[in-house]
Amino acid sequence: MGEGWQLLKIRGIPLRIHPTWFVILFAATLVFERHYRVSLTTTLPQGGLWAVALATAVLLFVSVLLHELGHSLVAISQGVKVRSITLFLLGGVASVERDCPTAIGALMVALAGPLVSLALGTLLLAAVHSASHQSIVLGAMVTQLGVLNLVLALFNLLPGLPLDGGLVVKALVWQLTGSRRRGLEVANGCGRFLSFMAIGLGSVLLLRGGGISGAWLMLLGWFGLGAARNQRQLLQVQQALREIRVKDASRRRFRVIEAGTTLRQLSRSEPIAAPPLASQAPPSGPASAPATAASRAAAVQSSLPDWLLVCARGRWRGVIDAAVLQQLPVQRWDTETVEAHLRPLSELPSIAESAPLWEAVLLLDHPDRPRLLVIGPAGLPCGTLERPDLGEAVLEKIGLRLPSQLLQVARQQNGYPLGLGLAQVARSMLAAGEVQLGEATSPAAQLGGGASRS
Repeated sequence: MGEGWQLLKIRGIPLRIHPTWFVILFAATLVFERHYRVSLTTTLPQGGLWAVALATAVLLFVSVLLHELGHSLVAISQGVKVRSITLFLLGGVASVERDCPTAIGALMVALAGPLVSLALGTLLLAAVHSASHQSIVLGAMVTQLGVLNLVLALFNLLPGLPLDGGLVVKALVWQLTGSRRRGLEVANGCGRFLSFMAIGLGSVLLLRGGGISGAWLMLLGWFGLGAARNQRQLLQVQQALREIRVKDASRRRFRVIEAGTTLRQLSRSEPIAAPPLASQAPPSGPASAPATAASRAAAVQSSLPDWLLVCARGRWRGVIDAAVLQQLPVQRWDTETVEAHLRPLSELPSIAESAPLWEAVLLLDHPDRPRLLVIGPAGLPCGTLERPDLGEAVLEKIGLRLPSQLLQVARQQNGYPLGLGLAQVARSMLAAGEVQLGEATSPAAQLGGGASRS
């Protein structure tokens, strides 16, 4: 769902209107106008009934907004940033930066919205008598809004994602088992069951002449199934990022030359990449078996030039890039060698081959860091890792193979296939405490002492 148009900010939270909201506003106005026309005896002209129906529809969505504000304000109190609140076809949704770090906090956030709706519904129904004395139309409007707020609260408490009741189930299972992931799995399963029930009941109502009610239930069911599918895929991606090791996704995008190579010989070689400086020390993990994915034939080639690593008498010495050829006059190319212009390998952003893939995702979450150097158990370079390699490994893990054309586009853009938001997923896993960073020691630092080449 797109962001829509921002109307205003409430307590610093952007309020957005999605284009589909106007569809449901129009449909709700039609339903309210028909209800008032059939049930009320009033001297209001036809235009007046339409105005009352529109006002009822708008106030209903004000109630939805208050419901989402309940979630949002409690989330803020739990230290969770709320990106926006968006009103759309099926109601409203609050977009948060991450989940609450505790099960109790998540439970409080989940219950806040329904409690707001319950309070609104109770207050409105208590005011029906006074409103009816003022005006029959006003009394009918207050009754409608009171009943609908109670329905909104009770409907959202149904125990299945993406409803608030599903979030309650997730938080309770999380609290009982200590596993946030288990809570998500149980709540997602409940959501799928409820979605199938809604589709089935909606179909029966539609066949029996239920009309809009049946169609609306079926729409909610299809929406719930889509949300459950997306949640299941998210869980699969998270599991893949935890289970896949860097060695399983790495390839070899570097070449090796001897330190005695002249700059003239270097100029005749293929284009090479200027390696970026490492802005942070990546985490390392325990040693493991040699890389296997690095040796497989690549379906498509990276658009980035290979790095060029330098050895002297079987020992790693550093890295060289083409910038030196632009800095020195051509007359010196025949007399000077690459050894005089090396940069240490420790300047390359690197990661241990035994590290989980989510750590590589975080390291690559930088526009000026297109590639990582993969370090083997002996502290020696054994491969490289780029965003397309990461994305392809995750997609293969969850059973999705992409055509080579899509992979080629990803490599040309040095991005994730299909625009996978792996960085956001990894950051949310880290923020939720599902994973923890290892010791912040750079594998490449081991290369500074001139380790022997394997």
